Order: sequence, then C-alpha cells, then structure tokens
Amino acid sequence: MFDTSQRPIVLVWEASRACELACDHCRAEATPGRHPDELTTAEGKRLLESAREFGDGQVVVLSGGDPLKRDDLAELIAHGDERGLRMALTPSGTASLTRERIERLADAGLRRVALSIDAGDPAVHDGYRGEPGVFEETLRAARWIRESDLGLQINTTVCARTVDELPAVRELVGNLDAVRWSVFFLVPVGRGAMLDPVSPERADAVMDWLHSVDEDASFAVKTTEAPHHTRIGLERRGVGPAELAPGSGAPATRPNVRAGDGFAFVNHVGDVTPSGFLPEPAGNVREDDLVDLYRNANLFERLRDRDALTGRCGACEFRDVCGGSRSRAYAATGDPLASDPLCPYVPEGYDGPVPDRVGDA
Repeated sequence: MFDTSQRPIVLVWEASRACELACDHCRAEATPGRHPDELTTAEGKRLLESAREFGDGQVVVLSGGDPLKRDDLAELIAHGDERGLRMALTPSGTASLTRERIERLADAGLRRVALSIDAGDPAVHDGYRGEPGVFEETLRAARWIRESDLGLQINTTVCARTVDELPAVRELVGNLDAVRWSVFFLVPVGRGAMLDPVSPERADAVMDWLHSVDEDASFAVKTTEAPHHTRIGLERRGVGPAELAPGSGAPATRPNVRAGDGFAFVNHVGDVTPSGFLPEPAGNVREDDLVDLYRNANLFERLRDRDALTGRCGACEFRDVCGGSRSRAYAATGDPLASDPLCPYVPEGYDGPVPDRVGDA
C-alpha cells in the first residue's frame, strides 16, 4: 500500500514560469521572460537529490510555464535519472519542442512527456492557447515523442468552452498511441479565474463517461482535481456508502492523488505548496528540507486529515476514498478544508449549504 503521508505519488517542480503561450487557463499567468530568482542549476540538482529521499522510483515532473525555457534541462533530467528518479516533462506545444531536443532529453533519461490538447478542432485549441498553429505543432511533437519510445500522456482541461470537445480529443488520444489521458477539471486560479466551469451535474456526467472510456480504451484515463471521479466509479459498480463501512469488504480503489496528499509542488523560486492550484507555501527548498515539509508541515498534515474536512465533504460517506478537490475549495472560499463546489453529491442527512448551479448545463 502506497503511504501518501510519507511520500507523494507525484512531485512537480515548476522549473520555469516563462512560456511563449498565453493559455486562457494558465494558473501561473506565464509570460515569455524567465524570473531572475528561479532555482539555479545547482539548486535544482539539490532539489532532485532531496526528492530521492522519498524513496526509490519517485516520480518528478518538470513543469512550467514551459520547462524548455531552461538551457540546463537535459542536465537536470540526467541528474535525476542517475539518482533513480522517474523523470517526466510537461512542455508547451511550441516550435521549441523539436525532434532533436526530444531525442536529447530521452537520451538524458526522460521517461514520459505530457502534452496538452484541449480540443479536436484546431481553431478551438489554438484560440484557447492564445497562439495560431499550436495544435499542429503539438501533434507533430507527439509523433516525435512516440518515435523516441517515450511514454506520451495527453492532458486536457475541462471547462464550459472545451467540454463538448472531449469525444474528439478522446479519438486523438487513441490515434496518437498515448499511454494515458489526464483530464483536468478547471480550478479558477490565475487566468483560469476568467473561465466558466462546467456545472457540478455536468462534471458528474463527464466523469461517468470517462469511466466508460477507461473500460474500453487502449490508454489509461485519470482525472486531476476531480477526486469524486472515485465516487462515480464506485457507484457504477454498485458500491454505496453502506458498503464503504470498515470491515465491509469494499473493493479496493487506486490511491487518490490530492493536493498535499499524494501530490506536492515546488514553484520556480523554491516555494513548496500542496499543489500549483493551491499556492499556499509551507516552506522553501532554499531553507527547508523538502521531505520534512511534505511529511510534517502543518498545512500538509491538515490536508491529509479527512476528519478535518468541513461542509458536505466533511459529512460525506465517501470522504475517505474521495475527499474533494482541496485546490478548488481553496480557490472558491480561501479555506482548503471546505466543500468542493464542483461536486453535486449531498450526503444522507446533511442539511447544510449545497453547491450553486454554476457553469454550463
């Protein structure tokens, strides 16, 4: 059993906040220029050495902005790979992601690359990303990634503007021979605060459909910032609240990655937060020990305590297998322990506030 109180399933380092794109949902509100106080090469290597202390095979994702803005990217990937880390990358789909650079990063020890595709229609995707031609550049890079024998993951953001594009994106994911489709449900932070989310009822319907895709597709499906995807899966299998009681023999579920519980984030200047979408620092790797912060910082410990949840999430019979998006709760209320406003589920006997009907139908 993976103990998420001791190590994250995924550690993300925002290696640079700089990016040539101006995506409508960007939590970092990235701009083209690099920040002068970004972690240096030496500091980045020390961060990777600290990540090794979590244990063998720790997954580290180099993210952004666009991590390709760093000239030392291959050096950092090689440093992590030599220390037994499973190195992954989420670059922007721009002309800088060349075949030669992909091959160089693969030779350095990169294992997986995640590219973002938010629509099957190039015009919709390019409009969302703020740059014409990005759709075609992303598809070209995806083919090069597969030719380099790297694992290809496709990331897709779900909001009112993109939700109807999901079936077309699903087809693309299959045609690209991706190993995973990661479907991210919008958290209204950064530029994403200007976008309309889907309604809670529509979110549940999308998650139900994603379970159907997962059952039939050649690739795995995961959700991000939507842990009630687990509740939907249990309900599809006929598992209700009564079957989740201790000793009931309820079927096992995969570890649920949530901000601060199975997931940690280091930003471009070294701040350690539960998630990029929950930007509350617990410390900084320039002064603090990364492993100690994850395991013992008060913020991280509170986020892992399901009994500390309030509102509907606190009363919910599914909280031990779900727990709601702590990032979305924080974005909506300023309290990371509050109810997730994207979930429509009302626990039996609960008579407190329920989510407003927001977003599309």
